[in-house]
Amino acid sequence: MLQVARDQLKHYFGYDHFRGGQEDIITSILTNHNTLGIMPTGGGKSICYQIPALLSDGLTIVISPLISLMKDQVDALRSYGIDAAYINSSLTDTEIQEQMQGARNGEVKLLYIAPERLEAPTFQRLLQETPISLIAVDEAHCISQWGHDFRPSYMKISSMLNHFSEQPPVIALTATATPEVIGDIQRILNISTEQTYISGFARENLHFSVVKGEKKKSFIDNYISKNPSESGIIYAATRKEVDQLYSSLQKQGINVGKYHAGMTELQRKRAQEEFLFDNISVMVATNAFGMGIDKSNVRFVIHHNLPKNMESYYQEAGRAGRDGEPSDCFLLFSPGDIHVQKFLIDQNQHDTSRKSAELTKLKAMVDYCHTEKCLQGTILHYFGDHRPGYKCGKCSNCIDDRESVEITREAQMIFSTIKRVNERFGKTIIAQILKGSKSKRINELRLDQVSTFGLLKHFTQQDIVDMIDFLTAEQFIVLTESKYPTLVLQEKTLPVLKGQETIFKKVARKPVAIEENDQLFTQLRTLRKQIADKDNVPPYVVFADSTLREMSAKTPSTREEMLEIKGVGDMKYEKYGKDFLELLSAANAKPESSDEASHKASLKLFEEGKDISIIAATRGLSPSTVEGHLLKAIEEGLITNVDAFLPSDVFHDIIQAAESFGFDKLKPLKEALSDEITYFQIKAALSKHRQQKSVES
Repeated sequence: MLQVARDQLKHYFGYDHFRGGQEDIITSILTNHNTLGIMPTGGGKSICYQIPALLSDGLTIVISPLISLMKDQVDALRSYGIDAAYINSSLTDTEIQEQMQGARNGEVKLLYIAPERLEAPTFQRLLQETPISLIAVDEAHCISQWGHDFRPSYMKISSMLNHFSEQPPVIALTATATPEVIGDIQRILNISTEQTYISGFARENLHFSVVKGEKKKSFIDNYISKNPSESGIIYAATRKEVDQLYSSLQKQGINVGKYHAGMTELQRKRAQEEFLFDNISVMVATNAFGMGIDKSNVRFVIHHNLPKNMESYYQEAGRAGRDGEPSDCFLLFSPGDIHVQKFLIDQNQHDTSRKSAELTKLKAMVDYCHTEKCLQGTILHYFGDHRPGYKCGKCSNCIDDRESVEITREAQMIFSTIKRVNERFGKTIIAQILKGSKSKRINELRLDQVSTFGLLKHFTQQDIVDMIDFLTAEQFIVLTESKYPTLVLQEKTLPVLKGQETIFKKVARKPVAIEENDQLFTQLRTLRKQIADKDNVPPYVVFADSTLREMSAKTPSTREEMLEIKGVGDMKYEKYGKDFLELLSAANAKPESSDEASHKASLKLFEEGKDISIIAATRGLSPSTVEGHLLKAIEEGLITNVDAFLPSDVFHDIIQAAESFGFDKLKPLKEALSDEITYFQIKAALSKHRQQKSVES
């Protein structure tokens, strides 16, 4: 049976072998055991129920809280040639009935539903009338009240299972679960410890970094300038911060979008689709964004603020590099973020025990920002994956070789100022005193009389604030939790003030490019985008970045060689393989010796049914260059049927207008014709007209 499963994996998904943990989970399901799989994001959880679904006769029900993800998952499965459907609140009643009828008729192998659907009488009847072979519970941590995304509707799953006279096996899957949450999932879904498979929480391709005491905006600006073509998410804690970051990046010409709860549902949906379809490269969002983002080519995730707990952080950061390619995860830590999260916990949690648990989780998140141990190892330890002495070799703690500069004298001045004003002010006032500010507030409070006034005037006020943030992050100073937080010195400042200890600060981190893209990879990605737009699917549904990189490295030239590329199965090859082979063949060919050869190469692809955008991407040319090639072919009489880009009615409209306005001026013709008619169509019509006249004479 396992060999048959491997055959299905290769045929549909294009992989020769299962990843770590997948075989054990699939074997458990195929032997009718309730099973729990805990795998890192991007570890291939979906395969664990999709392969058993393909090997069974009945319907597989997939319960997921991610309404925004369902359509993408279904589109992806259909691109593999697998019958799938979804039911959620985004559909009309008529559409829901159609989907359920298709499930009853055996036309659907996998049916995705939101957990709230379990209580609907019509859905309960479907369960009674249709053979169900498997129940898959995605994001299974939602079933536990101690999980970071607890969903009360998930509690209905166990009662639904009791309605079956012969219960189908259940597979529960999650990427983030503490030991306490794992116990809840096992108890509620009746899963034994023996059938619980933990393939580890490590994400080997992710590079984790904590950035402390640096200007957040400067870091983000520098990083994006180094990675202009990469796709990424920037998470901020509040709508206001999202709006500010969005406006700042937009003014710099960054192709950026935003997403938060203050936008309309239509605006959020449009922004999400633009990001999925690679029409925008950077998304700035609150944590409302991401539940349901299956975009595989996110190359970086930047947390502008401290997340509320490790589960949320790891899930959000884990949206980077789902395709296994190297990706960056930055957490920009500021001590003030702690108070924001405490405020949000206080506002959202009224149950005392729950609030206490959330504050404990927040403390673990703060400890993560201060640890000098391996960051990936710290995350693994949090989730119960204990690996003493573990070093990932990639995180900012493992590879931090930045130069250190001594700031003992500046620190002494900051500490002294805080002490001299009796710890009554926040960092802005302290920075203004040291800068020697002549602001009205400083004068009113007579703070210009403080003995340290102006001692750091050679620094900018922001530089001084950054140093205060650094000293706070290093716990020399704490911020009070009052409405207007003030700076309070800690005992560890005394040896510094007495000159017994020195303080060093690492120089600001210099962002670097994730990876240099080779020209062929860029061409392959352009072709993928053209095909995706034509099929109205996100580009990653066509092929993942990792698949394109392997194509770029191995340059297959035959069907057999293409099927050796990971991610290229029989179904994907039939849909897309030939277009990519043609691009690779053109890249491997000798450079064309003349424009004569070039325009005929474009003509050959046109005669094979390729549209202009696909020809351009395949040959690494601009669409306007390909248009020029086709115009030349028309003039030479090599193209007789131009209906693909010039329907006969459009041709006649153009020629009729030309007879009135002249055949030699394009602008008057364009203005006289419908807006939908392009300059290329006008040129093509005039070329065809000249060619016809030449033949007649």
